[in-house]
Amino acid sequence: MIDRNRKSLNLCSAAIRVVIVLGVLVLLAGCNSTPKRDPEYAAVPPESIPPVPRGNGSIFQAGFERAWFENIRARRIGDILLVNLVEDTEASHTNSGTVEKANSTSITNPTLFGNNFSFKVPGRSTSFNLNQGLESDTSFSGDADNTQNNQFNGSVTVMVTEVLPNGYLRVRGEKRIGMTGGNEYIRVSGIVRPEDIDTRNTVESTRVADATLVYVGDGQVSKATTMGWLAKFFISAIMPF
Repeated sequence: MIDRNRKSLNLCSAAIRVVIVLGVLVLLAGCNSTPKRDPEYAAVPPESIPPVPRGNGSIFQAGFERAWFENIRARRIGDILLVNLVEDTEASHTNSGTVEKANSTSITNPTLFGNNFSFKVPGRSTSFNLNQGLESDTSFSGDADNTQNNQFNGSVTVMVTEVLPNGYLRVRGEKRIGMTGGNEYIRVSGIVRPEDIDTRNTVESTRVADATLVYVGDGQVSKATTMGWLAKFFISAIMPF
Protein backbone atom coordinates (compact mmCIF):
# COMPACT_ATOMS: atom_id res chain seq x y z
CA MET A 1 0.00 0.00 0.00
CA ILE A 2 2.84 2.37 0.91
CA ASP A 3 4.64 1.59 -2.38
CA ARG A 4 1.48 2.31 -4.33
CA ASN A 5 1.09 5.69 -2.61
CA ARG A 6 4.73 6.50 -3.33
CA LYS A 7 4.24 5.70 -7.02
CA SER A 8 1.18 7.95 -7.14
CA LEU A 9 3.12 10.79 -5.50
CA ASN A 10 6.00 10.33 -7.96
CA LEU A 11 3.60 10.46 -10.92
CA CYS A 12 1.97 13.61 -9.57
CA SER A 13 5.36 15.23 -9.03
CA ALA A 14 6.46 14.33 -12.57
CA ALA A 15 3.24 15.76 -14.01
CA ILE A 16 3.69 18.99 -12.05
CA ARG A 17 7.29 19.33 -13.30
CA VAL A 18 6.14 18.84 -16.91
CA VAL A 19 3.47 21.51 -16.51
CA ILE A 20 6.01 23.92 -14.99
CA VAL A 21 8.50 23.31 -17.81
CA LEU A 22 5.81 23.85 -20.46
CA GLY A 23 4.73 27.06 -18.76
CA VAL A 24 8.31 28.36 -18.69
CA LEU A 25 8.73 27.53 -22.38
CA VAL A 26 5.52 29.39 -23.25
CA LEU A 27 6.69 32.43 -21.28
CA LEU A 28 10.08 32.35 -22.97
CA ALA A 29 8.42 32.09 -26.37
CA GLY A 30 6.29 35.12 -25.54
CA CYS A 31 9.32 37.11 -24.40
CA ASN A 32 11.14 36.45 -27.67
CA SER A 33 10.23 39.55 -29.71
CA THR A 34 13.14 39.56 -32.16
CA PRO A 35 11.88 39.95 -35.74
CA LYS A 36 12.42 36.87 -37.89
CA ARG A 37 14.01 37.03 -41.33
CA ASP A 38 12.24 35.46 -44.29
CA PRO A 39 14.76 33.60 -46.52
CA GLU A 40 12.63 34.27 -49.60
CA TYR A 41 13.19 38.02 -49.19
CA ALA A 42 16.83 37.88 -48.09
CA ALA A 43 19.35 40.29 -49.59
CA VAL A 44 21.77 39.05 -52.21
CA PRO A 45 25.47 40.00 -52.55
CA PRO A 46 26.61 41.89 -55.66
CA GLU A 47 28.24 40.04 -58.50
CA SER A 48 31.90 39.26 -57.92
CA ILE A 49 34.52 40.90 -60.13
CA PRO A 50 36.02 38.45 -62.61
CA PRO A 51 39.72 37.63 -62.17
CA VAL A 52 42.27 39.67 -64.10
CA PRO A 53 43.40 37.89 -67.28
CA ARG A 54 47.13 37.35 -67.52
CA GLY A 55 49.45 38.17 -70.34
CA ASN A 56 46.93 39.56 -72.82
CA GLY A 57 49.14 42.58 -73.61
CA SER A 58 46.26 45.10 -73.34
CA ILE A 59 45.73 48.05 -71.02
CA PHE A 60 41.94 47.55 -71.08
CA GLN A 61 40.79 44.67 -68.90
CA ALA A 62 37.22 43.43 -69.48
CA GLY A 63 35.07 43.52 -66.38
CA PHE A 64 37.21 46.16 -64.61
CA GLU A 65 36.14 49.19 -66.61
CA ARG A 66 34.59 52.19 -64.81
CA ALA A 67 32.27 54.68 -66.45
CA TRP A 68 33.23 58.33 -66.04
CA PHE A 69 29.63 59.51 -66.15
CA GLU A 70 26.81 57.34 -64.86
CA ASN A 71 23.55 57.80 -62.97
CA ILE A 72 22.54 56.25 -59.66
CA ARG A 73 19.76 54.05 -61.03
CA ALA A 74 19.86 50.39 -60.03
CA ARG A 75 20.86 48.13 -62.90
CA ARG A 76 23.12 45.36 -61.52
CA ILE A 77 22.63 42.48 -59.13
CA GLY A 78 23.06 43.76 -55.59
CA ASP A 79 22.04 47.35 -56.40
CA ILE A 80 19.49 49.00 -54.12
CA LEU A 81 16.17 50.47 -55.27
CA LEU A 82 13.51 52.37 -53.33
CA VAL A 83 9.90 51.30 -53.90
CA ASN A 84 7.18 53.78 -52.94
CA LEU A 85 4.02 51.97 -51.83
CA VAL A 86 1.07 53.88 -53.28
CA GLU A 87 -1.57 51.16 -53.35
CA ASP A 88 -5.20 52.26 -53.16
CA THR A 89 -7.79 49.65 -54.10
CA GLU A 90 -11.54 49.69 -53.70
CA ALA A 91 -13.88 46.85 -54.57
CA SER A 92 -17.58 46.23 -54.11
CA HIS A 93 -19.45 43.01 -54.74
CA THR A 94 -23.13 42.21 -54.30
CA ASN A 95 -24.69 38.81 -54.85
CA SER A 96 -28.30 37.75 -54.39
CA GLY A 97 -29.88 34.42 -55.25
CA THR A 98 -33.24 32.73 -54.79
CA VAL A 99 -34.00 29.09 -55.60
CA GLU A 100 -37.39 27.42 -55.34
CA LYS A 101 -38.36 23.90 -56.32
CA ALA A 102 -41.67 22.06 -55.94
CA ASN A 103 -42.28 18.43 -56.85
CA SER A 104 -45.46 16.35 -56.75
CA THR A 105 -45.71 12.67 -57.63
CA SER A 106 -48.80 10.43 -57.46
CA ILE A 107 -49.44 6.80 -58.29
CA THR A 108 -53.02 5.79 -59.04
CA ASN A 109 -54.26 2.45 -57.87
CA PRO A 110 -54.57 0.11 -60.88
CA THR A 111 -57.84 -1.48 -61.96
CA LEU A 112 -58.03 -5.22 -62.57
CA PHE A 113 -61.02 -6.59 -64.50
CA GLY A 114 -63.05 -3.48 -63.75
CA ASN A 115 -62.36 -3.58 -60.01
CA ASN A 116 -59.88 -1.56 -57.98
CA PHE A 117 -56.92 -3.60 -56.84
CA SER A 118 -56.73 -4.17 -53.08
CA PHE A 119 -55.08 -6.53 -50.69
CA LYS A 120 -54.95 -7.30 -47.01
CA VAL A 121 -52.02 -7.64 -44.64
CA PRO A 122 -52.04 -10.50 -42.13
CA GLY A 123 -53.04 -9.25 -38.73
CA ARG A 124 -54.75 -6.14 -40.12
CA SER A 125 -58.44 -5.88 -40.92
CA THR A 126 -58.03 -2.84 -43.19
CA SER A 127 -57.69 -3.31 -46.95
CA PHE A 128 -54.77 -1.65 -48.76
CA ASN A 129 -54.23 -0.58 -52.36
CA LEU A 130 -51.37 0.79 -54.45
CA ASN A 131 -52.55 4.38 -54.49
CA GLN A 132 -49.50 6.50 -53.41
CA GLY A 133 -48.59 10.17 -53.35
CA LEU A 134 -45.38 12.16 -52.77
CA GLU A 135 -44.91 15.93 -52.52
CA SER A 136 -41.81 18.00 -51.78
CA ASP A 137 -41.16 21.74 -51.59
CA THR A 138 -37.68 23.29 -51.34
CA SER A 139 -36.73 26.95 -51.21
CA PHE A 140 -33.46 28.82 -50.67
CA SER A 141 -32.70 32.51 -50.47
CA GLY A 142 -29.29 34.10 -49.93
CA ASP A 143 -27.83 37.60 -50.02
CA ALA A 144 -24.17 38.67 -49.89
CA ASP A 145 -22.62 42.11 -49.88
CA ASN A 146 -18.88 42.73 -49.74
CA THR A 147 -17.12 46.09 -49.83
CA GLN A 148 -13.36 46.54 -49.44
CA ASN A 149 -11.25 49.67 -49.37
CA ASN A 150 -7.51 49.20 -48.84
CA GLN A 151 -4.75 51.79 -48.69
CA PHE A 152 -1.08 50.88 -48.47
CA ASN A 153 1.37 53.76 -48.24
CA GLY A 154 5.03 53.89 -47.32
CA SER A 155 8.38 52.92 -48.80
CA VAL A 156 10.59 49.85 -48.79
CA THR A 157 14.16 49.57 -50.02
CA VAL A 158 14.67 46.45 -52.13
CA MET A 159 17.64 44.86 -53.84
CA VAL A 160 18.13 43.67 -57.40
CA THR A 161 18.39 39.86 -57.37
CA GLU A 162 18.41 39.10 -61.09
CA VAL A 163 18.82 40.91 -64.41
CA LEU A 164 16.52 39.30 -66.97
CA PRO A 165 17.58 38.85 -70.63
CA ASN A 166 15.41 41.81 -71.71
CA GLY A 167 17.08 44.08 -69.16
CA TYR A 168 14.25 44.07 -66.63
CA LEU A 169 15.20 43.81 -62.96
CA ARG A 170 13.82 41.27 -60.52
CA VAL A 171 13.78 42.84 -57.06
CA ARG A 172 12.83 41.83 -53.55
CA GLY A 173 13.15 43.23 -50.06
CA GLU A 174 11.83 43.08 -46.53
CA LYS A 175 11.43 45.62 -43.74
CA ARG A 176 11.23 44.28 -40.19
CA ILE A 177 9.87 46.50 -37.43
CA GLY A 178 9.99 45.34 -33.81
CA MET A 179 7.40 46.97 -31.56
CA THR A 180 5.92 46.43 -28.13
CA GLY A 181 3.57 43.47 -28.28
CA GLY A 182 4.77 42.10 -31.61
CA ASN A 183 6.63 42.60 -34.87
CA GLU A 184 5.56 44.04 -38.21
CA TYR A 185 6.85 42.83 -41.60
CA ILE A 186 6.58 44.55 -44.96
CA ARG A 187 7.71 42.43 -47.91
CA VAL A 188 7.94 43.47 -51.55
CA SER A 189 8.97 41.53 -54.64
CA GLY A 190 8.41 41.83 -58.38
CA ILE A 191 9.88 42.89 -61.71
CA VAL A 192 10.86 46.50 -62.49
CA ARG A 193 11.46 48.06 -65.88
CA PRO A 194 14.59 50.28 -65.85
CA GLU A 195 12.73 53.03 -67.74
CA ASP A 196 10.30 53.39 -64.82
CA ILE A 197 13.07 54.21 -62.32
CA ASP A 198 13.34 57.97 -61.83
CA THR A 199 16.47 60.03 -61.27
CA ARG A 200 16.26 59.50 -57.48
CA ASN A 201 16.47 55.73 -57.95
CA THR A 202 12.82 55.37 -56.96
CA VAL A 203 9.90 53.51 -58.52
CA GLU A 204 6.23 53.38 -57.57
CA SER A 205 4.69 50.08 -56.57
CA THR A 206 2.01 50.48 -59.26
CA ARG A 207 4.75 50.08 -61.87
CA VAL A 208 6.11 46.82 -60.43
CA ALA A 209 5.10 43.80 -62.51
CA ASP A 210 4.22 40.48 -60.89
CA ALA A 211 4.17 42.42 -57.63
CA THR A 212 3.83 40.76 -54.23
CA LEU A 213 3.09 43.16 -51.37
CA VAL A 214 2.78 41.60 -47.92
CA TYR A 215 2.06 43.37 -44.65
CA VAL A 216 1.83 40.92 -41.74
CA GLY A 217 2.61 40.81 -38.05
CA ASP A 218 3.19 38.44 -35.18
CA GLY A 219 3.12 38.61 -31.42
CA GLN A 220 0.43 39.35 -28.87
CA VAL A 221 -1.50 41.86 -30.95
CA SER A 222 -1.63 39.54 -33.97
CA LYS A 223 -2.77 36.59 -31.86
CA ALA A 224 -5.50 38.65 -30.18
CA THR A 225 -7.01 39.54 -33.57
CA THR A 226 -6.74 36.04 -35.04
CA MET A 227 -9.83 33.82 -35.15
CA GLY A 228 -9.50 30.54 -33.25
CA TRP A 229 -9.58 27.16 -34.95
CA LEU A 230 -13.00 26.24 -33.53
CA ALA A 231 -14.57 29.47 -34.78
CA LYS A 232 -12.98 28.88 -38.20
CA PHE A 233 -14.59 25.42 -38.30
CA PHE A 234 -18.10 26.83 -37.76
CA ILE A 235 -17.76 29.22 -40.74
CA SER A 236 -15.87 26.82 -43.02
CA ALA A 237 -17.28 25.03 -46.05
CA ILE A 238 -17.18 21.64 -44.27
CA MET A 239 -19.66 22.83 -41.65
CA PRO A 240 -22.90 20.98 -42.60
CA PHE A 241 -25.27 23.63 -41.14
